[in-house]
Amino acid sequence: MRVLGIDPGSETLGWGIVEGSGSAYSSVEFGTVRANTKLAFSKRLFVMYEGVAEVIDRFAPDVLSIEEAFYAKNASVALKLGQVRGVILVLAEQRGLEIAEYAARLIKQTVVGYGNAEKQQVGMMVKVLLKLKTVPAPHDAADALAAAICHFHHQRTAQSGKRK
Repeated sequence: MRVLGIDPGSETLGWGIVEGSGSAYSSVEFGTVRANTKLAFSKRLFVMYEGVAEVIDRFAPDVLSIEEAFYAKNASVALKLGQVRGVILVLAEQRGLEIAEYAARLIKQTVVGYGNAEKQQVGMMVKVLLKLKTVPAPHDAADALAAAICHFHHQRTAQSGKRK
């Protein structure tokens, strides 16, 4: 199974591809899609769409694992992130990917063991779990890899529950 993890953002969107089966998985590739903040927001959404479409075409993932919408102190930020998520969810549906959504706290809990973990802690644990030489940078890519790892852990748990 190949999982595309996404950390949505309207300026920088992190992505990471993790491949494996059961409890064995490894990093394939990771990176970011960046949009110039001077562009109209609709154009930034299109940049994110095209960037993630290119990743899907290049790596042919089976599953999209994406952070769920969350409540932000700034309503404008929450709305923009929701729109980015919507664009990526539509793209995943168009491409026939299975979609898994996880709360940010659950991703952190799964990867670090603590739902309020700091970005540096997430990055360090992603490095350890994927046996990487360095912490994935920028943090958006590390967070995307964490979303993919989270899917492996929870998908495995769901499957083992079905076997009983």
